[in-house]
Amino acid sequence: MSRSGKLLHVIVCAAGPAPDVGRLVTLARQAGWTVQVVATPPALDFIDVAELEKQTGRPVRSQYRKPAEPKSPRADAIIVAPATYNTINKFAQGIADTYALGLLSEAPGLGIPVVVLPFVNTALASRAPFRRSVEGLRAEGIRVLLGPGQFEPHPPSTGPDRIDDYPWALALANLPD
Repeated sequence: MSRSGKLLHVIVCAAGPAPDVGRLVTLARQAGWTVQVVATPPALDFIDVAELEKQTGRPVRSQYRKPAEPKSPRADAIIVAPATYNTINKFAQGIADTYALGLLSEAPGLGIPVVVLPFVNTALASRAPFRRSVEGLRAEGIRVLLGPGQFEPHPPSTGPDRIDDYPWALALANLPD
């Protein structure tokens, strides 16, 4: 299926794989998507903003626009990768205290498909609030790629060992046609 003219928002959070988000951008562009990178404020310290802007031809967004600035076009789909414990829980609760979370909070109501590829450890993933968040997002039709056959949480303090195995392509493959 051609994605020509379709806009994909890639929301990147402050987690170990974040510096490699350009890999997802490359894959998405090869699939015909126009890509807009949106970073959570802490993720700005993890990514190479200038390189991503060069790669996408678009500014990396992390804040709401000023009143005089033009509105950004609405996404046709959103991928959150790497998605942190914090962002997943806030998304599930409808908290919109950042630009990235504002986009995510509106997406289900606008019918925008969202794929979430977590990067969390087993201690965090085992917490009841996190499990409820994942279940709640899935109940709303959000594709949370966590668990067998998707991406498994890693033992605490082993995140750096999992960065090279982070399945960027899995997120893209789970966007609906």
